[in-house]
Amino acid sequence: MAAPLPSPMGEIMGSVVNGRWYVMAGLNTRNNSPMGVVMVYDPANDAWTMKKPMPVPAHHIMTAVWNGKIYVFGGFVKPPNVAAWQPINRAWEYDPQTDVWKALAPMPTPRGAGWAAEVNGKIYVMGGAQANVRGNPTAPFTPGTPQLVLGTVEEYDPATDRWQSRAPMPTPRNHLLAAAVDGKIYAIGGRLGSAQITRADDTDIVEEYDPATDRWSDKGRMPIHRSGMAGGAYQGRIYVAGGEYQDWEGAKAYWAVQSYDPSTGLWQNLPRMELAHHGFAAGFINGTMHVAGGGFQSDGMPTVDTKTAVHEVLQLAP
Repeated sequence: MAAPLPSPMGEIMGSVVNGRWYVMAGLNTRNNSPMGVVMVYDPANDAWTMKKPMPVPAHHIMTAVWNGKIYVFGGFVKPPNVAAWQPINRAWEYDPQTDVWKALAPMPTPRGAGWAAEVNGKIYVMGGAQANVRGNPTAPFTPGTPQLVLGTVEEYDPATDRWQSRAPMPTPRNHLLAAAVDGKIYAIGGRLGSAQITRADDTDIVEEYDPATDRWSDKGRMPIHRSGMAGGAYQGRIYVAGGEYQDWEGAKAYWAVQSYDPSTGLWQNLPRMELAHHGFAAGFINGTMHVAGGGFQSDGMPTVDTKTAVHEVLQLAP
């Protein structure tokens, strides 16, 4: 265990820059509002510091790191006087050194709950969900209103501040995890049907994207059907922790942690987390994997808030 988050929160994303772990976004489930917080963890003194908040608070954002900056895309905001999620297409660059935000060219496709990954200086934003309203993809939605789960892939070039469309994922999904190893991106798991777990099903599919050829290929399945995981790539392996799943038998979050070796296609079970987490953040610092926040039980239970501030650290094999 390490220093907990300043307060319990979920639907957050983590990014490591220069040995420090930046965690941002958050969703206040009591009033369905985005929190927009930004905080940084310094492992040297095991302490958190609050930073300048997001210019437009959103939850279920997509982030990637390139050249010492954190790039933040999309997510959901709360429309006025409505308890709903509204997809946005805003894009931002956050400079951890100066604590300054800069607006970027907006994404062509408004969405939240996808994933972003960087390869060779380009950032690929994939998947997510938006309203299924013809001509109005930014319409607010709830679990009971029409939604589109997306396979959309769009490439952002930080050098030119421009976007272009790329080949879509074969399996449209949201709440997935994706990570890049050796110039290819692996899209793992995720949610089918809607953005809310109460009206959706999870998948265990693994698909590989090659930006050089703009082609996708099937890479089998991961050990568990799940969505809302945290993790990423570290030293040639992809680490996948936690997540959630629901069916008619029950609703649960996972404490399982596995690693995936793209060179062999094999999965390995690792020591489990002390607490189950979903909708949480992860980061890799000096041979350790940090996880924090999220819910310790699958969402959708009336009047129950399962968000935690717990911060756990896994020592990875050298």
